[in-house]
Amino acid sequence: MNNQNVLVLDDEAGFREELSEFLNTEGYSVETAGLPSEALCILEKTKIDIGLFDVRLPETDGISLLSTVKKKYPYLEIIIMTGFGDMPTVIKAMRSGAADFLNKPFNFKEIKTTIDRISKYQRVRNAFKLNDDFGQWLEASNNGIIGSSETMLKVFDLIKKVAKAKDATVLITGESGTGKELIARLIHTLSDRNMNPFVAVNCSTIPDELFESEFFGHMKGSFTDAKTDRQGIFEASDKGTLFLDEISEMKAGLQAKLLRVIEDKTISPLGSRTEKKVDVRIFAASNQNLPALVENNQFRSDLYHRLNLFNIEIPPLRERKDDIHDLVHYFVDMYSTKLEKKISRIESRVIRKLQKYHFPGNVRELKNIVERAVILCDQEVLSMDYFDNLSILIDEFNYADVSVGNSLSLPDLERECIQKALNKAKNNKTKAASLLNISRQALDRKLSKYRIEI
Repeated sequence: MNNQNVLVLDDEAGFREELSEFLNTEGYSVETAGLPSEALCILEKTKIDIGLFDVRLPETDGISLLSTVKKKYPYLEIIIMTGFGDMPTVIKAMRSGAADFLNKPFNFKEIKTTIDRISKYQRVRNAFKLNDDFGQWLEASNNGIIGSSETMLKVFDLIKKVAKAKDATVLITGESGTGKELIARLIHTLSDRNMNPFVAVNCSTIPDELFESEFFGHMKGSFTDAKTDRQGIFEASDKGTLFLDEISEMKAGLQAKLLRVIEDKTISPLGSRTEKKVDVRIFAASNQNLPALVENNQFRSDLYHRLNLFNIEIPPLRERKDDIHDLVHYFVDMYSTKLEKKISRIESRVIRKLQKYHFPGNVRELKNIVERAVILCDQEVLSMDYFDNLSILIDEFNYADVSVGNSLSLPDLERECIQKALNKAKNNKTKAASLLNISRQALDRKLSKYRIEI
């Protein structure tokens, strides 16, 4: 059973009965109404999760009813059904809060797909039990942590549990572009520390000689350029959360100092003989295989186990392609609002085409592709015409074309993709990085990692 209650509002009795019977066989509990007044009575007595409202009804039209119902039942998701399909009606419905719309006549497979998608979204929202707070945070941060696939539902469930553990360290792993910092911010936002600072630091950007000064702070006169007292990153994060990105880039000696702070909760600024207590929750992230680095003595095992109290592994986008539909709609809504574009519909083959691509840059790459398409779009329908570079990407990086023998390991596939990009860019690293949708610095690190010489 889906444990979801659906209300079908349509003045055609035969259609109501047929649709109700179908949804019942799919595990949904169904209420039916032929009049808006009947539907309002049902809503007063029964908790409804999803509504299916026809546009043309006696008493009042479906869109006016939609506006009324959404004010009183904001968490009810409503699908508008119309036999006319005129674009102004569709736009008005979506602006009034409709979750989706369906043109009559439609087959039941189509409506099942729509209801299942909305049902999965509600499961994510209800899992957090935050409703508007969670939705507002998503909107405010433009983050795109969207997904109703089983793998992402498990990630969301773990996030909710981890957020309640006030002091527990968290290690977030996943490929570049999967959203590790965004997950860290979400945990912080859902935790009791959310009124205090969230400080994000990329460990690869801090020179070894400045590590102690940056993290622990310093006193005036402690070294040549120390002209004033300076607060370090740990003090700046006090009572809040410190997110250490690319933790694998930290040198062994500095790892030992970090471990001491995590365990003792004390710091000593450079030039000071006194220790200060700090209350900081540590999150760390890496796109490297940390257990392998530990085995090769490139990362301290004690620090790894201390950080790995909770491990949240974010799956790459190619392993959760069902989420592409929701992500694309989210980014289109976000950018069309930001750019004041009136995009009311996405051509269905756009989603199908995107699902054929394996996204080496993950969600970040998808976000960039959609942003570019929205910028180019000058119509109300976002069609394949605005994704002119997508076919090239698929042709260049299709897994079927990767010539790595029988190997399907991620490092082999990534190495081959990088080599293809370099070949296409004629060894121009800036162009190759652009093709891969990663930064020039990230490409340099990968070239070093895979020992690819140009």
